[in-house]
Amino acid sequence: MGRPRAFDEEQAVRAAAELFAVRGYEGTSVDDLVTGLGVHRGSLYKVFGSKRGLYLAALRRHLDEEVLPLAAVLREAEGLGALLTQAVAAFDGGPAAGLLLSAAVERAGSDAEVGALVGEGLAALDGAVERVGGHGAGAAGVLAATVLGLRLRARAGAGGPSADAVLAFAERVA
Repeated sequence: MGRPRAFDEEQAVRAAAELFAVRGYEGTSVDDLVTGLGVHRGSLYKVFGSKRGLYLAALRRHLDEEVLPLAAVLREAEGLGALLTQAVAAFDGGPAAGLLLSAAVERAGSDAEVGALVGEGLAALDGAVERVGGHGAGAAGVLAATVLGLRLRARAGAGGPSADAVLAFAERVA
């Protein structure tokens, strides 16, 4: 009879999401995960199969608990200006802030499962913009990409245009 699991799987996934968000997939070693999660290497492999398995679980959790709920809130925004302001201020702001963005940049192009998860998150954001903005899917995608770009710039410390400037531009091109 096997021993009972010595760690909380959900807590481990949450902590891994934070590590991957800060360090990226390539920058996070199995040793970093073992130390950061406080689990034995064998337990990590037994439960998640691999570092990639844990990464996929962390990205799925990030989508389910942070990105998709935010997209649902944004769908209810009172107009495009409110949506853009909320999105620029709040998107990807949970404990694993930036995981969707880093997954999109670092892994989506080379890992089909990561690409599918990133696509799901981006589609949810596009849908929120499309519903509130009343624009077609193409314009919604451009606005959602703008929001993501603003968040990426903020993560890099580069700043960027305000939500008002984005809104003024969106209204001119719509």
